[in-house]
Amino acid sequence: MEGFRRYAIYYAPPPGQLADFGAGWLGWDPVEGAEVAHPELPGLPRPISELTATPRKYGFHGTIKPPFRLAEGTGIEALHGAMSDLAATLPAVTLDGLGLHRLGGFLALTPEGDTTALAALAGEVVRGLDSFRAPPGPDEIARRQAAGLSPRQEALLARWGYPYVMEEFRFHLTLTGSLPGPEAAAVESALAPLLALILPQPFSVDSLCLFGEAADGRFHNLHRYTLSG
Repeated sequence: MEGFRRYAIYYAPPPGQLADFGAGWLGWDPVEGAEVAHPELPGLPRPISELTATPRKYGFHGTIKPPFRLAEGTGIEALHGAMSDLAATLPAVTLDGLGLHRLGGFLALTPEGDTTALAALAGEVVRGLDSFRAPPGPDEIARRQAAGLSPRQEALLARWGYPYVMEEFRFHLTLTGSLPGPEAAAVESALAPLLALILPQPFSVDSLCLFGEAADGRFHNLHRYTLSG
């Protein structure tokens, strides 16, 4: 687990159909740390490699604690231990399911049903591991602010190093980069029949994963923690 530039806590599907789909669709398996061949899927406006170029390096995931550099005086073994202890106190969360939706200009899988418990879980992880997070640098802050943040998002960025946490948290598993409307509609139509066969109903978040960003920018799944609280 040593030698990574940044770390993050993500939801990643356990081994199975959804995990296999995500690795193939994005073309990157973060568990194996290897590229994966994209599937053959008719009806797409462009090659999958182009549609998924932006999210590929992160692997198929839902962000819980966004990527961060380790704070001075901390280390990965301490982070691993803290996350192990935290996971033992956190209960699993079950939602109605996952659905394919457009978020702004990109496509993602988002939870269906009441997400209150999932948002509370994410908040506990953000708070519980905050001592391991180095403050974002001025370039990162400027990049975030350039997106046009609300006053509350500005405050969250200043406090937690990321603007989309706590009440601004919206869980999603990203499938594409930003797409023009017609392209997004075409991809949605092509993916819907495939996803209808594999999307879980209900959808359980019963484990979280520690991811690390390698020097090439690719994220690797380093450890899975069972939520047993």
